[in-house]
Amino acid sequence: GVLPSPDGPAPSVSITEIRQYLRAQDIPFHDGYSCLHTPSLFTGDRGDQPLSANAPFTLFIDKTTGSFLCTATLAEGTWQDFQANVEMRHHGVTPIPPASSEETEEEMRQAREDARCIWERALPLWELLDEKETKETKALFGISQVSDATLKRFGVRYLRAARSLVFPWFSPQDATLKGLKLLRVEKKGGTKTYVEETLPRFDSYRNLFGLPLIGRRDTELVLTGWELDALALHQAAGVASLALPRGASSLPPTLLPYLEQFKRITLWLGEDLRSWEAAKLFARKLSLKRCSLVRPGNLHPRPLEALNQGLNVTKILRSALLASHKSIISFRQLREEVFGELVNTEQVSGVKWTRFPELNKLLKGHRRGELTIFTGPTGSGKTTFISEYALDLCMQGVCTLWGSFEINNVRLAKIMLTQFAGRRLEDQLELYDEWADRFEELPLYFMTFHGQQNIKTVIDTMQHAVYMYDITHVVVDNLQFMMGHEHLSVDR
Repeated sequence: GVLPSPDGPAPSVSITEIRQYLRAQDIPFHDGYSCLHTPSLFTGDRGDQPLSANAPFTLFIDKTTGSFLCTATLAEGTWQDFQANVEMRHHGVTPIPPASSEETEEEMRQAREDARCIWERALPLWELLDEKETKETKALFGISQVSDATLKRFGVRYLRAARSLVFPWFSPQDATLKGLKLLRVEKKGGTKTYVEETLPRFDSYRNLFGLPLIGRRDTELVLTGWELDALALHQAAGVASLALPRGASSLPPTLLPYLEQFKRITLWLGEDLRSWEAAKLFARKLSLKRCSLVRPGNLHPRPLEALNQGLNVTKILRSALLASHKSIISFRQLREEVFGELVNTEQVSGVKWTRFPELNKLLKGHRRGELTIFTGPTGSGKTTFISEYALDLCMQGVCTLWGSFEINNVRLAKIMLTQFAGRRLEDQLELYDEWADRFEELPLYFMTFHGQQNIKTVIDTMQHAVYMYDITHVVVDNLQFMMGHEHLSVDR
């Protein structure tokens, strides 16, 4: 997903302003965990009537950004769109949901169509040719312990032609198929890696896998980073469980409304430290007071592993730690974490670069909260190197934000695409689309700034990007350009 960038940051609106506006407009609301809940502007047709507090509260306003989503009609938009629609109602006009571009509409329609064709060709795993094929397939995906009843409940199928599991994305409104995720296994040497592909593409794929199975009365949830983990949790502990569409790499704010009904959410995203860091980040978005986290470590593998090893999953869930620890804590509360750091020294040292083994010796890897400055004379290759250095991490799922004040984004993206493809694309233009499609899947975002910038604007944009896309790596190229030369005496 490259550049969903607004020109400059989204106008910030504070939660106080949102509440004042709703009160002034006589719109009833509840204060939720990450959102305010109101009756929808888009479901009734009586434009001049005040919104009734008896109507279902299906419209959710994000407390951090002011963006809204109506879960009944799927209307969504910015805070400005919301205000515009309230104005329209006052004039007796039925509000219309903000439209996405025709191009996006067409793309989504095409994706749905493609998904439907694949879905119809895919079979339930227990309907394969013979039991042997079913057994081998289940073993390949590590789901020998997952029962047919569980697979059936979640609607998992198998596409024989692509040797892939197929996870459906059903609309929570009317149960129509909106898209799907394909999962296949690649074996290199002794290691298995899982490769995922989604329809529609990565940045529009927002399936909280398992959502249609959640009951209205469910108040406790386990949030996982992987579809197979959601299956394992349901089977092993009978709990309501959902899988995030992008695993531990990000929690898109548009999913928050669907998580508002839960009083308790346990995050069990995976078994490594990156999943643990992500869980802490997501708990902040979800509101700390209702979240608990399952500690990663040898005793707590990911849910599917726990099921395969015959561990007591319910017991692991009970041992989850509250996310809202106080700001002063004793060593007793830290000792687990310290032990974790000793056990996982390799992981603590951060995400390693695959292309720069020497750099790993110096910097140990990319670690959150650290600042690295590269200096060198003009033309010595700083930008070229940094672009490859950032691409390396981005390809490993580190969500990256670029702020280039020196060269424009088109040129920067051209450099990165060339490095990504590892070839001169100008000589092989017929390959361009294939590489561009793969490049687009990377969690890479660009800020649209040029030349000297007000530092506050830049920081605001960065903060907005961190909330929206869970950015964990920001590259600024370069500091001089960003600061300008006018206030040299000011301490930067």
